[in-house]
Amino acid sequence: MRYGAGIGGALLASLLTLSACAEREMPLAARIANALPAASVTARGETEPVGTANADAADDPAIWRNAADPAASLIVGTDKKAGLYVYGLDGKRRDFLDAGRVNNVDLKDGVMIRGAPGVLVVASDRNDPAQAKLALFRLDTAAAKLIALGTLDGGAGEAYGICLGRDAAGLSAFIVLKDGTINQVMIDAAGAAPTGRIVRTMKLGSQAEGCAVDDRTGRLYVAEEDVGLWRFGASPTAPVEPVKVAAADGRQIVADAEGVALVPEGDEGGYVIVSSQGDNAYTLYSLPDERYVGRFRIVDGTVGGAQETDGIEFMAGDFGPEFPGGLFIAQDGPNGAQAQNFKLVAWADIVAALGLE
Repeated sequence: MRYGAGIGGALLASLLTLSACAEREMPLAARIANALPAASVTARGETEPVGTANADAADDPAIWRNAADPAASLIVGTDKKAGLYVYGLDGKRRDFLDAGRVNNVDLKDGVMIRGAPGVLVVASDRNDPAQAKLALFRLDTAAAKLIALGTLDGGAGEAYGICLGRDAAGLSAFIVLKDGTINQVMIDAAGAAPTGRIVRTMKLGSQAEGCAVDDRTGRLYVAEEDVGLWRFGASPTAPVEPVKVAAADGRQIVADAEGVALVPEGDEGGYVIVSSQGDNAYTLYSLPDERYVGRFRIVDGTVGGAQETDGIEFMAGDFGPEFPGGLFIAQDGPNGAQAQNFKLVAWADIVAALGLE
C-alpha cells in the first residue's frame, strides 16, 4: 500500500498516530494481551552497562564480524548521552570514545579510508539539535579502538537514526531526522578528510528512527515510531515515495516501532526485524515478499531479558559455539539496578523458537 503527501495519506497517518498514542497509555499487560503471540528466547550474553547511569542512555549496536577469528569479533554501541563503546563478544568493554550525543550507529567493512581498506563506523550526531551531523570513525580491529575521522553535514534538524548502504553509486549513509526527514548522504572517506553530500531527501509524516539497508535488493527500511515500517528504494535515483510494509497496529507491531535489522539469506531472502517497543517484542517479516512471519521476546535466563528496546542489529556467519547461526543484539532499557546495556542472542535460538527451519 502506498500513500504520499495527499489528504488521504495525511489523514491515515494521523489516525494511526492517534491510535498508537492511545495504545501507549494502556498498561503493559493490556498491550501484550492485544498483540499477537510472541515466542520466548533467552540471551546467551550481555555487554557491560554503559557509563551513564539512571538514564535512557544505551541505544543502538553495530557488529563487526572477524571472519578469520570469529571469537575476536567486536560490537560498537552508543551511549547517546556520552559517546561510543567497543565491546568484545564476552561483553567486556574494550574502548570508549567521548563523542557526545551520538544516537544510532552502523558500520561497513572494506571501505577505503585514507587510502587503505578498513571498517568505517558512522554515528548520528545530535550534539547540535538544530543541525544533524554524521560522525565518522575508523574501527581499529586489532586494537579494538575507534579513531575519529571528522563529521559531515546531515541536514537541518535533530539527528536520530543512521544506516549505511553500498551499491554501484558508492557508499550512502541514510540519516533519519527526528521529524521523519531522511537524507541520503554519499560518503567518500578515501582522502585525508572524509567528504559527503546530500543527494536525496525523503520524508515520513512523524518521528522516525531505526533503519536498515538491504544491499542485495536496493531496499531501505525505516521505522516511523507511531505508524509502522516503510520501504524506500536505496539508490540515489530511486523515487522518494514510501511503500508501507506494516502498520503499528497493536497486533504485529505495538508502538513504538523502533530498531530495524536485516537477516539476509541467499540472493534476496531472509527477514527484516522491527523492535515492537510497546510490548517488549520483535517482529519478523519475510524477504523479499515482506509477509508477517512471527514475533519473539527476550526473557530472563542466565542473563536478564530485554525490554523497551531501541536499537537492534543482526550479523550472519560464524561467531563461535556461543552464537550459532549468527548474532542478534538488542538494546535493553530497564536493566535491574545497573545502567542500560545490550543483550546478545544466538540466531539459532530464534530460529528454533519460531520454527523457521
